[in-house]
Amino acid sequence: MKVIDVNSANFRSEVLDSDKPVIVDFNAEWCGPCNMLRPIVHQFAEEHDNIKVVSVDVDSEEELSMKYGVSSIPCIVVFKNGAEVSRSIGFKNKTQLESLFGGI
Repeated sequence: MKVIDVNSANFRSEVLDSDKPVIVDFNAEWCGPCNMLRPIVHQFAEEHDNIKVVSVDVDSEEELSMKYGVSSIPCIVVFKNGAEVSRSIGFKNKTQLESLFGGI
């Protein structure tokens, strides 16, 4: 699967109502660690059809970022059945990213 760009208009349908677990990558274009994480997130999305991966630009989606308590980026939030099940802040390598799904 490809990474899906998400905003406040489609967050509910793409994340909260998803029948698959979802990784939400809260990021910004100007963020160095976000730019380092981006290719890892895209590779992860391509390799895991059973997990949906979405991206939220915190600059254009400030309200959505505040609603989910994102104060540092990159911030990866994992949702399952519409609820947050784990969260990670900062750069993560592929193995660390995959470990966020240990219980899913």
